[in-house]
Amino acid sequence: MIPPTIPALLEHAAAHPFLREHLSPGGDTPPSFAYAHLDGLRLESGYQPIFDVSMNGIQTLWSAPDSADRFGDELGFQALTLAPGGTPFDPCEGVEDDRELVARDRLARTLHAINFFGSQQHGLLFLRVHERLLKSVKYDHGQHFSTVLVSLGLNPARIVIELPGIAVAHRTFLGYLTKSYQRFGFKVAGNLPNAGHIMSVSDMARLDFLKIDGAAVLRDAMTKPLIAYANRLHIPLIFDRVATEAQFDALQQFGARFVQGPLFEPHARIR
Repeated sequence: MIPPTIPALLEHAAAHPFLREHLSPGGDTPPSFAYAHLDGLRLESGYQPIFDVSMNGIQTLWSAPDSADRFGDELGFQALTLAPGGTPFDPCEGVEDDRELVARDRLARTLHAINFFGSQQHGLLFLRVHERLLKSVKYDHGQHFSTVLVSLGLNPARIVIELPGIAVAHRTFLGYLTKSYQRFGFKVAGNLPNAGHIMSVSDMARLDFLKIDGAAVLRDAMTKPLIAYANRLHIPLIFDRVATEAQFDALQQFGARFVQGPLFEPHARIR
């Protein structure tokens, strides 16, 4: 199979009127990235790596965090929406109309998928879903986005939909959302508001990943029991927002496997 390119994906996206109106090529000719424009905003893509630190050699990461890409293995990348200049921002912040919020959320995720696959990135792409979209869309969560991806020739199985903490806190809702997104081909990650909310995760919601703030877990002295419980659930646990060498060292001593955060590498901008 021929890997997709940015120009080819934008050409396919033009079959969707909304995407044709709001996606544009950027960079040189042929375009090296895509960007989105909506209501005077320009949205760009950035990606923060998620590392598997169980590989040999990662033990030396603390002494050279800027060289993390030479160690271990990248599970995938967390997509970030960037403003011009490279500053992360939330394009849905302050949006009151639910239909407008749904449109912005879907546009951002499609943009990130086009830039990720079009630049031949490897691993999984982690995409956050706004909590209000989960309430605005009444059923068949994931159907629309899956249909768009398939029309672009992209595989939903390489995308991890990140559910916000408010969804993880409600066991029944979490189970429904997880099954719905997985039915349409996605993997699903749940962001834990705190370590105690792992108790909301059960066989009702067979999540593919769990994510939690690594610094908060260390502060609350919950790292060891949290890892043990996640292992019993057989769900990989990702510690994010790891910002210091001391945090990384402590997490590794407790047996953490997957980590991400500003310590390892600044978000990579697709330009």
